[in-house]
Amino acid sequence: MDEKFQNLPLRSGVGIVILNKENKIFVAKRIDNPKNFWQMPQGGVNKDEDFLSAAYRELEEETSIKEVELIKEIDEILTYELPKHLLGIIWKGKYKGQKQKWFIMRYLGTDDKININTKKPEFLEWKWIDLEMITEVVVDFKLEVYKKLKSQIKEIIN
Repeated sequence: MDEKFQNLPLRSGVGIVILNKENKIFVAKRIDNPKNFWQMPQGGVNKDEDFLSAAYRELEEETSIKEVELIKEIDEILTYELPKHLLGIIWKGKYKGQKQKWFIMRYLGTDDKININTKKPEFLEWKWIDLEMITEVVVDFKLEVYKKLKSQIKEIIN
């Protein structure tokens, strides 16, 4: 890592695993990275906001999803660092990566209620995928996070 970036902090964030009735996982393709990479909803935590409140807010902001039930809060804080070419660009250069609190939730609504064309859209398209696929479609610098999540999700759906 470039020396000028190594002392940057990690951004505090949340991530949400959304399972549908068939235990498929919600993923979406980012507008700012339209290659064939998909991710689960995630985002930053506002000042004076707890992790769970941030998760519900981010989920609604990114997907319009409100009808969920919390299944599990992942105990471990998962982290990733940005690759060199994104350092100093993403998050206005304030952070070198993210430390995230993840939640697994069940979607109780219908697909027609999911809307990624929100006030500040982040996604081009979305889909439900099998658990095994989440580590195949994620951008490489988030792969370790998704591997850890995969094992946690397996425990719940098996």
